[in-house]
Amino acid sequence: MNPSQTPPALKKFYTLYLEAGKKNGFSPEKMNSVFAYFCKLAAEHAQNPLHFQPFHKAIRAPFDYYEFGHDFVRPLLDFSKSSLTGEDTLRAIEKTLATKENVILLYNHQTEIDPQIISLFLEKKYPQLASEMIFVAGHRVVQDPLATPLSLGRNLFCIYSKKYIDHPSEKKAEKIQHNRRTLSIMEEMLSEGGKCICIAPSGGRDRMDESGKILPSAFDPDSIEMLYLIAKKSGTACHFYPLSLYTYPLLPPPQVINVELGEERSTSFSPAHIAFGAEIDMEKITQGITDKQAKRKLRAENIWQQVVTAYKHFPSS
Repeated sequence: MNPSQTPPALKKFYTLYLEAGKKNGFSPEKMNSVFAYFCKLAAEHAQNPLHFQPFHKAIRAPFDYYEFGHDFVRPLLDFSKSSLTGEDTLRAIEKTLATKENVILLYNHQTEIDPQIISLFLEKKYPQLASEMIFVAGHRVVQDPLATPLSLGRNLFCIYSKKYIDHPSEKKAEKIQHNRRTLSIMEEMLSEGGKCICIAPSGGRDRMDESGKILPSAFDPDSIEMLYLIAKKSGTACHFYPLSLYTYPLLPPPQVINVELGEERSTSFSPAHIAFGAEIDMEKITQGITDKQAKRKLRAENIWQQVVTAYKHFPSS
């Protein structure tokens, strides 16, 4: 594929993608092949959008979208300078899931490709965990044609974020009904046990501040409380863990939050850093607090602070 043949919105992304792969030792032929197929899938979705159900199960056949996501993201990741911490936690998570209890990971979200980056870190030692994780996905993840080719390969609970539920206003009731259905399915699946759900309680991606710093966005107390209540209602034990990510340079979000789809993409060859923290005692955090709103706020701030503390130890943050 020649850059001049790509649509205008993809030209910059295409050029940067090839540059990143070259730095990682990938041949232009390999990079062209993967990017061309990515464009083909994006064009197909733009012409015939797939309607994602409240729960989307990763499509592994006849085409394996999960592995395609790895193929697309792998050239961007500088593993030689990356880090993974918290293997004790990962082993505990595997044991928990094997006993049919549930795990919920509360993480800061930085790029559209966070699920693929996490899986690439885990695929050798924890392949089952990597492939079976379920991510809570906002509407951009399942509606933007440039996101869909990678979304098709992930297990997703599809939900409308509070930031976008009023846009457009005539769709608000439909979106609320969709969210209720998603949460109902989530409770059913947690009741079955053995599920690992990943959710970003900030409701969006981290962005650079005025000083050029990138820190995890604050967690929404209501999102964490909703998940906590659903987990308890399911009747199956659920364990909560903090997860800190530094993935920003691989596919940074635009500085301005756009309601409409179609944001421009850029990318670079970069390390990433991931830290799985110790299990969160959800009740101990709010011990002695009786006011419901105060409990929600304190719990969210405490968990967010745990994520930030680990994040600040990353060499690139």
